[in-house]
Amino acid sequence: MTRPIVEEAISSLYCTALPTTFTIADLGCSSGPNTLMAVSQLIKTVENIRRNLCKNTIEYQVFLNDLPGNDFNAIFKALPNFHGSFKREMGDDLGPCFFTGVPGSFYGRLFPSRSVHFIHSSYGLHWLSKVPEGLEENKRNIYMAETSPASVLKAYYDQFQRDFSLFLRCRAEELVDGGCMVLTLLGRRSEDPTSKECCYIWELLAMALNDMVSQGIIEEEKLESFNLPKYMPSPTEMSIEIGKEGSFVINRIQVSKVDWNVYNNNDESNELRAGGYNVAKYMRAVAEPILVSHFGEAIMDELFIRYGEIIVDRMAKEKLEFVNITISLTKMK
Repeated sequence: MTRPIVEEAISSLYCTALPTTFTIADLGCSSGPNTLMAVSQLIKTVENIRRNLCKNTIEYQVFLNDLPGNDFNAIFKALPNFHGSFKREMGDDLGPCFFTGVPGSFYGRLFPSRSVHFIHSSYGLHWLSKVPEGLEENKRNIYMAETSPASVLKAYYDQFQRDFSLFLRCRAEELVDGGCMVLTLLGRRSEDPTSKECCYIWELLAMALNDMVSQGIIEEEKLESFNLPKYMPSPTEMSIEIGKEGSFVINRIQVSKVDWNVYNNNDESNELRAGGYNVAKYMRAVAEPILVSHFGEAIMDELFIRYGEIIVDRMAKEKLEFVNITISLTKMK
């Protein structure tokens, strides 16, 4: 869904700048099979254009960024095989590719001034720098919900504004003039921050946690003090902050939908059940580190079994979708 936007942005940038060294940064790179997929596709896109234009080979500098706890060692160990297979795929006309791990929060400076041509980030920016302050009245919700007081909604929005504005200021320092960013994050179409399209998946997790509190498996105080550090904005909210910061032109905003059910809403009950448990598994991959740090590891298996059962039940009754926002930006000269 996002590839055409990414390819359009990086192609336009290369054709305009024609750099001899092209610097790419991937923010929130994680570790594992997907880590090098995005940057390899970016390099392929530039290489195809370069070869069509009959330009000389160029060098690629790739910055891979994530939080300090990310498994950078696993990435570095994968690089020799990646270099070999990528070189075989692209041929001898491929210039050298240099990879650097950059641990740190992207809500702060990461790279030297005016050193990066293209910044890519996928599924990172909906995470805030911290849990907002002033959520004491958001008892048992774990995120924004219809029952959340107005003060809670404001606290989340204020934290998003501070974080996203800081993110934009930092990237404006680091990008060359005319440099580009393509950002993809979970968001919402509605201007209602408690909209089902962004909050429902977390409401169901809160239901599982509340069930465990009612049965004495989790302490009530533990649940009441837990809130997620994330915000899923609307395109309008993002556009407002970009306009206020003032360093970037918005080239394109795309809103896309992704079904929760990877089995494409097959009506057979066993496949629906498998789809529901698959949702619980990938939500576990996302949320488990945060949950373990607050509730401990002992309850995780039981929690996600219950969560899976709740998701299966809801998916049998309604079509459920995530909303992605992809935004392409150019730094003004």
